[in-house]
Amino acid sequence: MKKLVIISIFIFNQLLFAQFNNLQPNQAILGGGFGLTWIDGRPHYALRFFPEIQFSKIGVGLDLNFEFTPEGKLRSENFNEFSDYLSIIRYIRYGYKHDPLYLRVGALDYATLGHGSIMYLYNNSPTFDARRIGIELDIDFDNYGFESVYGNFGKGGVMGIRGYIRPIQFTDLAEIPIIGKFEVGASIVTDTDDKSGVVNGIYDSNQNVYISTRDEGSTTIIGIDFGLPIIRTGMVDFDLYFDHSKIINFGSGSAFGAKVNFKGLGLVTLNTRLERRFNGEQYLPSYFNSLYEIERFRVNKSEETISTKVQQLITAQALNGYFGELRMNWIGLLDVMGSFQKIDKIPESGILHLWTIFNQEGFPYLFRAGYDKINIKNFGDLFKMDERSYLYAEFGYKIQEYLVLSMVYSWTYSPERDGTNNIIGYKTQKKVEPRISFIYPLNYGPESGN
Repeated sequence: MKKLVIISIFIFNQLLFAQFNNLQPNQAILGGGFGLTWIDGRPHYALRFFPEIQFSKIGVGLDLNFEFTPEGKLRSENFNEFSDYLSIIRYIRYGYKHDPLYLRVGALDYATLGHGSIMYLYNNSPTFDARRIGIELDIDFDNYGFESVYGNFGKGGVMGIRGYIRPIQFTDLAEIPIIGKFEVGASIVTDTDDKSGVVNGIYDSNQNVYISTRDEGSTTIIGIDFGLPIIRTGMVDFDLYFDHSKIINFGSGSAFGAKVNFKGLGLVTLNTRLERRFNGEQYLPSYFNSLYEIERFRVNKSEETISTKVQQLITAQALNGYFGELRMNWIGLLDVMGSFQKIDKIPESGILHLWTIFNQEGFPYLFRAGYDKINIKNFGDLFKMDERSYLYAEFGYKIQEYLVLSMVYSWTYSPERDGTNNIIGYKTQKKVEPRISFIYPLNYGPESGN
């Protein structure tokens, strides 16, 4: 396993400003930077440009990244796919998730459809060296609506839609507090990537190519869900829901869950969710998860073997499981979210997701971190960094008004390619970045405070 260590000094970095001071309507950042980067023991010169602007509900962020060898040549991984050029658009956004209209084009960090039984926290770009541009579009017309995800404009990939309706709203019972907001949804999610259904094959190390010998084709999952609000008060919201999903040509499963949101606790706000899962044979809940792009298909070149998500699906047993999620916000200063899911009687089936951010305007410190781990065996395996892990952590100190000193640590992935430049897997990649950043905001318009 090769490691990548980055030591860089950034002169302008809009990302850090966005973390210390969340952009408000009618604010913008002009950011960029340069630094010295070591990749597999070789130095590279990095040049970056990160402009960002927010106008009313519209936000736009760009991301240009260039890394040059000591000979002055552009590193090939920067622009060797069509999607690399599209991914210059880090995001174009209108509104936020759960708004009546939400649109995001660019990197999809944690996309979820419905209650997450099919797609939960899907990440379309687990590596900076193979960035993808996708889209999320949600529209809520009050009585009905839809959520949708398209993971990769560069080639075939994950795409899905969930439509829903609140049928009682079309009757004389619409004003009844509990059943009035009863919701029925239907989903379909598919992966059209040419390796999404690969089960077996042959890897030729001499030619550096992979030949599939068994392929189940595109992986498609359909589902139906029901949601019923039970309590709506100024302090507590309580909902019950039921999901049923079917993986085409494979198995099916169901989930019964409850959501409780505590809003009237003074300094703390809590959002909780707990569900019991009933899994049939050849069925995996939350199939499209945060590390799905890594799990989908991976070649072990040294052993000339493959591992795929469909292989896990074929061997899945009819065992039930559980899922829990908790999010806490403390006076707007500290935000923490975590979820864990596991299948009964299978020790290596645990999946953990954590993130936290400590960020307050006018406060000199920043800490933020995100962590994902799949196939967890036991408690001692929770934070072991390996090919099943994804980590990002940053600690910063605002030395002066526009000067920030920070340390960034990340454990991500870099793509491995065959002789025809197709991605056939990922290897783990470690980054350590001490940063000195100069940040400069631009304010305009009446809502910016000017």
